[in-house]
Amino acid sequence: MKERILFEDNHLIAVNKLSSEIVQGDKSGDEPLSEMIKRYLKEEYRKPGNVYLGIIHRIDRPTSGAVIFAKTDKALSRMNKMLKEGEIRKIYWTVVDKLPPEQEGELVHYLVRNRKQNKSYASAEKKRDSKLARLSYKVLGATNRYYMLEIELHTGRHHQIRAQLAAVGCRIKGDMKYGFPRSNKGGGIYLHSRRIVFQHPVKKELVKITAPVPVDPLWNVFEQH
Repeated sequence: MKERILFEDNHLIAVNKLSSEIVQGDKSGDEPLSEMIKRYLKEEYRKPGNVYLGIIHRIDRPTSGAVIFAKTDKALSRMNKMLKEGEIRKIYWTVVDKLPPEQEGELVHYLVRNRKQNKSYASAEKKRDSKLARLSYKVLGATNRYYMLEIELHTGRHHQIRAQLAAVGCRIKGDMKYGFPRSNKGGGIYLHSRRIVFQHPVKKELVKITAPVPVDPLWNVFEQH
C-alpha cells in the first residue's frame, strides 16, 4: 500500500487503485480499498481503536488510478462541497478502438441509469429520470489499432465516460459491458484516473495528484505522451 500512495498529509490520502479493487464495500464481499487504507493507517501510525476514513468519490471497479480519501471529518465535508460545486478537476486517460468525432471537443448527453443492469444509457435528448452528462476530450496518441484520449469530467454520473464514449462509437478496450468485443486479462478496462487537481480544503494550496498508469505494454506506449 505504501508504494501506491500518491499524496498524504494530515487531512487527505490519495492512492493508485488497481483495476481489480472496489473503493467501497459491496455485495461481492471483497475487501474494499477503503478498508485496506484503514489497516495501513492503523499499522503505519500505530493508531489505537478505529481509524477514520471518509470516502470522497468512487471510480468503477474495472477502472484504475487516483482515488482520494479524507482522514478527517472536516476534510471530508469540505471536499464533498468542492466536488458538488465542480471545484475538483478529474482527468482520465482511456484507450478506445475508434477516433471520436473531432481531435478534441465536448460530449453532452443525458444519461439514464438502469440499476438492474448496472449500466447507463446515453441519449442526445432529455428523457424521464435522465441526468445531464458533460465531458471534454482530446486525442493524445494512436497505435495501428487503438487511440488514447484524455478526458476531463464536468459532471460525475454513473459510468459516465464509458456510456458517453460508447454513444459516439468509441468503445473502451476491454469494456464488454459497453460494447467492446473482448475482455482484458484480469478483467480491467483501459480507463485510468490520471490526474486530480484541487485547492487543499484546509491549507488552501493547489494540489495536483498524478497516478502512473498500470504496468502494461499498451499503456506504457501511450504514457510516453
